Amino acid sequence: MRRTKYTFSPASPFAGLACITAMVIGASVTLGCESGGVGDPCQPEDEFFDDFNGFSLGEVNVESRSFQCETRVCLVNKFQGRVSCPYGTNGSPPDPNATETVKHNLPCEVPGFGGNVKVPVYPQRLARRPDVAVYCSCRCSGSDPNARYCECPSGFECADIGVRQGQGQTNEQQAGNYCIRKGSDLEDPNTLDNDVCSVEPGPNYATCGTPPG
Repeated sequence: MRRTKYTFSPASPFAGLACITAMVIGASVTLGCESGGVGDPCQPEDEFFDDFNGFSLGEVNVESRSFQCETRVCLVNKFQGRVSCPYGTNGSPPDPNATETVKHNLPCEVPGFGGNVKVPVYPQRLARRPDVAVYCSCRCSGSDPNARYCECPSGFECADIGVRQGQGQTNEQQAGNYCIRKGSDLEDPNTLDNDVCSVEPGPNYATCGTPPG
């Protein structure tokens, strides 16, 4: 399992989104800039491994070298499961010694590489799907007065989601606040509705797209 709370990739030259530097009256002035690409969908790199069993609601994960994002930051903010596996899986083949995560035997495919996920994965929560919790973001503020920060675009807010220096592999270049969808932060995962993406008969049947064959 590669899931680690507050996990960061090594810093890149584009981490935090470089803002515009202009020459004004002979002096160099750094201007804040609204970040293009914030809110774009992204696929966390952990999901390219067949033994990754997903993220948890109590976790914040930041990839600061995501080539899928113009900002180079793919944010996973308190999300359950895998983006590529909305209905979850018990693994292919199911491990009889593992805790069952779903009541079906459908597989989940490893994105980009093919083959199936080998480990159990919990289904996504209906109230916190990827459009709410997993997308391209950028660091909008922090404790370093000399760092470059972005401005959150319309519909997003700069929020403290708990990314601290010294936690996991977090360093000074990644610690700080990030742009998230307005009103989307989750202070207590226990307050989130328990309904999940489901292929069981009922009101939530196939509400998260076509189930895998």
